Amino acid sequence: MQQPDRSRSESLYWPTILAVGLHVIIFGMLFVSFAMTPELPPSKPIVQATLYQLKSQSQAKVQTNQKIAGEAQKTAAKQYEAEQLEQRKVEQQKQAAAKAAEQKKADEARKAEAGKADAVKKAAEAKKADEAKKAEQLKQAEIAKKKAAEEAQKKKAAEEAKKKAAADAARKAAEDKKAQALAELLSDDTERQQAMADTQGDQTAGNFDDLIRMRAAENWTRPPSARNNMSVTLRVNMLPDGTITAATVSRSSGDAPFDSSAVAAVKNIGRLTEMQGLSAQDFQPYRSFTMTFTPEDLAL
Repeated sequence: MQQPDRSRSESLYWPTILAVGLHVIIFGMLFVSFAMTPELPPSKPIVQATLYQLKSQSQAKVQTNQKIAGEAQKTAAKQYEAEQLEQRKVEQQKQAAAKAAEQKKADEARKAEAGKADAVKKAAEAKKADEAKKAEQLKQAEIAKKKAAEEAQKKKAAEEAKKKAAADAARKAAEDKKAQALAELLSDDTERQQAMADTQGDQTAGNFDDLIRMRAAENWTRPPSARNNMSVTLRVNMLPDGTITAATVSRSSGDAPFDSSAVAAVKNIGRLTEMQGLSAQDFQPYRSFTMTFTPEDLAL
């Protein structure tokens, strides 16, 4: 009874080994094909296996092989789904990483643009501040220059006023001295006049010359071209009553406006009443005489 059982077991051994080996090979090929194919629409793999039954194969062997094939199919399907899930997860991670990189790049670009705009704004503000500073410095320089010019003008005016005051004082002192001498000369004391005429002679005539020059200086209007130490020689004609009838230039100063002003000053004297007391002999030199006109304020 045991002999038939052993023969039947031995007859099922090799076919079972062949079936398992065939399934292993099929699973290996499926795994390699799944690994080499990157993205495929998810589907359940179908393992088709055709088992050729041998005449000696029993119904139990067929059921065993079908069971093994079913288990192998379930295992392959689960593994495939796990691989697909892992691949989708990797792809999602890659997409997230790419999106994050793009976002980072965009943020950096925005920051760079904002930094550039800020730098341009700061440069414009610095330029504006520098221009304002230069304008203020220029304004202060102009104010200082104007103030210095005003101070120089005031100083010059003060110096000119001082010189003019000194000239006026000197002229007044000279005029007072001449007036005193002339008063003494023209005093009513005839005896004193005679004595002076006898002893001084030409000095009396000199005093009248000074009188004429003094009166001419009083009537003189200084022209803009007048300079220090200018002088002009005039030919003057006079009547016995002291009336001046003519005045012409005998030797020019070289400046026409100054010469004309001297002629006008002598003519404006009109008449010297002091000349009426002279004798015909003393008056004779004054009928036509020359005089040098040099105002006191030009002699400083």
